Amino acid sequence: MMQTILGKTLEELKQITSDLGMPAFTAKQISDWLYKKKITGIDNMSNLSVQNREKLKEKFTIGLQSPIQKQESKDGTVKYLFNTATGHFIETVYIPDDERATLCVSSQVGCKMNCLFCMTGKQGFSGNLSANEIMNQIQSIPENSGLTNIVFMGMGEPMDNIDEIFKTLEILTSDYGYAWSPKRITVSTIGVIPGLKRFIEESQCHLAISIHSPYKEERKNLMPVEKAYPIDRILDLIRKYDFSHQRRISFEYIMFKGLNDDLQHAKDLAKLLAGIPCRVNLIKYHAIPDVDLKSSDMTAMPAFRDYLSSKGITCTIRSSRGEDILAACGMLSTKECSIFAGKL
Repeated sequence: MMQTILGKTLEELKQITSDLGMPAFTAKQISDWLYKKKITGIDNMSNLSVQNREKLKEKFTIGLQSPIQKQESKDGTVKYLFNTATGHFIETVYIPDDERATLCVSSQVGCKMNCLFCMTGKQGFSGNLSANEIMNQIQSIPENSGLTNIVFMGMGEPMDNIDEIFKTLEILTSDYGYAWSPKRITVSTIGVIPGLKRFIEESQCHLAISIHSPYKEERKNLMPVEKAYPIDRILDLIRKYDFSHQRRISFEYIMFKGLNDDLQHAKDLAKLLAGIPCRVNLIKYHAIPDVDLKSSDMTAMPAFRDYLSSKGITCTIRSSRGEDILAACGMLSTKECSIFAGKL
């Protein structure tokens, strides 16, 4: 079976070239072709000898696969559908906004966490994505060269696939790769503590934590992960590290009408986050089938925001994008694609 080289770190490329009997400097040449020049075929690597290119082609392909479907929202958001190596599907969302162009990337096929409000969790979990499949979402889209930011907020829980996430982040931020500042990348989590601890200690990328309620029981009803990784343990961990400089930590708070959107929730959320230099992003709930939750009134969200702001917490209401193509927060799902795969 052919292996892919897109998504390989420089150290992995060094091992490959060593195993194939190539000069040590060849690995850096290959990384330049992959991540700087972004070529689509091994034959494009013109400063490798013909013999070495043939050696590579015997066992490897680039592993760059175009999306198989594209949907465009009336607001300019674009959702891409990709095949995976295991025969499943994932979705990726491109969000243009004035001078920013953000790509929302998936890290798993489905999700184990089964949050009440999330379509991805409703489809179940089918496997982790490889660094190749994560990088392919970034590198294969036509908007690649204009991207300004990447957020790991698509399908899946990034901290549950932390090794492949780290490989991807290394490629994106290393001199041999994209050479991006870590500040252009945000990784989101619902608080899987083992992966979260590693992420804080081994990465300088921004961090976003889904919180959605200041109350344990209420959060547990929304997010079963609260049983294994309670929010107080997550915040205890956060308080051990310094987030007061350029690195940003934010808390994601989806607002549900009559459940978590009153001022008492705002007051208790402010108390819970006291002493943590952070921002809170308020997010509109996007209704999904068979879930008895409703979106907050648009008067509730500004009131909630204004209270947190009065307590010195930077708080914003996130614009909802791509709802008409099921690309907004919590709406990504490829369950139907899997059922009807033969019709794609």
